[in-house]
Amino acid sequence: MKELLEIIGIKYILLYFLIANIVGFFAMGIDKFKAQRGYWRIPEGTLIMITALGGGIGTLVGMYTFRHKTKKLKFTVGIPTILILEIVIIVFIIFDLWKLFN
Repeated sequence: MKELLEIIGIKYILLYFLIANIVGFFAMGIDKFKAQRGYWRIPEGTLIMITALGGGIGTLVGMYTFRHKTKKLKFTVGIPTILILEIVIIVFIIFDLWKLFN
């Protein structure tokens, strides 16, 4: 694990999560914009996938900022659930890395 972290670098991991959350936020805004105008929409599966790939905070913030998908159970329960699972996994990874380096 230590070797993998040295190869990838923590800054690139953090950059990945930052980009994923920015994408999640703007995906919700773009989908809301398209919904209001009757344009082609971003599929719900894509929005969930962005969340599952690390964009949970951005997607959740975008959902409530743009008031989009807030009445759909799949989103009001699903996105926070995915986000909580991601946070738990990240905490376990950080804890394992802390044990590894100390």
